[in-house]
Amino acid sequence: MSGLVVIGASYAGIEAALTARDAGYAEPVTVVADETSLPYQRPPLSKEFLLDQVSAERLILRDEAVFASKRIELLLGRRVVAIDRHAARVALADGAVLDFDRLVIATGSRARRIAVRGAELDGVCYLRSVGDAADLKARLGRASEIVIVGGGFIGLEVASSAAKLGKRVTVIEPASRLLERAVSPVVSCFLLDIHTRAGVAVKLSTSVSAMVGDGGRVVAVELDGGVRLGTDLVVVGIGGIPNHELAAAAGLGCANGIVVDQNGRTARESIYAAGDCTTHFNQFAEDWIRLESVQHAQDQGRTVGLAIVESHEPYNSVPRFWSDQHDLKLQIVGHGARRDRIVIRGSIEAGRFSVFNYRQGRLVGVDSINNPGDQMVARRLIAAGISPAPSQAEDSSCDLRSLLKAGVGAVV
Repeated sequence: MSGLVVIGASYAGIEAALTARDAGYAEPVTVVADETSLPYQRPPLSKEFLLDQVSAERLILRDEAVFASKRIELLLGRRVVAIDRHAARVALADGAVLDFDRLVIATGSRARRIAVRGAELDGVCYLRSVGDAADLKARLGRASEIVIVGGGFIGLEVASSAAKLGKRVTVIEPASRLLERAVSPVVSCFLLDIHTRAGVAVKLSTSVSAMVGDGGRVVAVELDGGVRLGTDLVVVGIGGIPNHELAAAAGLGCANGIVVDQNGRTARESIYAAGDCTTHFNQFAEDWIRLESVQHAQDQGRTVGLAIVESHEPYNSVPRFWSDQHDLKLQIVGHGARRDRIVIRGSIEAGRFSVFNYRQGRLVGVDSINNPGDQMVARRLIAAGISPAPSQAEDSSCDLRSLLKAGVGAVV
């Protein structure tokens, strides 16, 4: 029996399946996932879950009753090993075969492994799945000295959680600032100050050359130059790699992710892809990019679900990210990587401000610390292609919502 097959019980995969069913798809829907647990939320894994503020049960996205009511079959603990796009079927590791009329690849991404001597030692950990998080939480309870490799979102969130648990934490980051590819230098400096005040030691422009073990367990991290840091536990957070191998082996186009169009379609009309495993042309970045965020996965999954029933709503969501570190909330909207001018709105000293990023006079992104109001209006401005003048953006008394009502941006 054929129908819709979804590979991966990720945010994107579940959203695609539910949207297609709710939009009128009447054929069988099957979701295949190699993890044994019900689909779950991932953002709390590095924060509330590690701090024992939320249980594994409360991470569940949808319970079994929801899938049963939607007539969606979940095949958990089952792994797809091949896609035959010509015969329209997928092969599972246990020998089973599933035919499909429509296929969604939502295989997500995996943690990038560190390639240094000693990387295989016990105590060198990664955080991607709920299993990883449960293991890390148990290890954190026994450890006192933690080294985090990577000053990105995962690394800084784990550093924050470990510091709250009273651990001595050191973050090693090879770049010259934290979150270099994601935020403006102003926000990087602010985050560095916040982590330092919380007792986290941060070493920038520093790389790890080896993990040092004793009896098969990591006991130190060796830095370039030979300096060694004693540790009970190492957490590596150096980015993710798209799980696009199945698609590539099936002859689908891949370039740092499965290449999809604005409707989530691959080069094969009946095969779609969504979420962290995809790369798409993003109108706000003005480039082909791969995004790793919950909002992107859900939005693109919904686009794919609608496309399956020929109810096309092209993916055009403004990129959005967030991160909770210590007692602050960082929110990012847009894509400000190629900024050529920034202005500050609010007070850095008070810990409530936004950085408006411009490129050639156009607002392309806003990074906010503890300022959700700016994020809400910025998302609408960027989506509408409306740019406030930098002088308006930095004037907190200027109501930027008035530009939305006028429907035009100010010119400097």
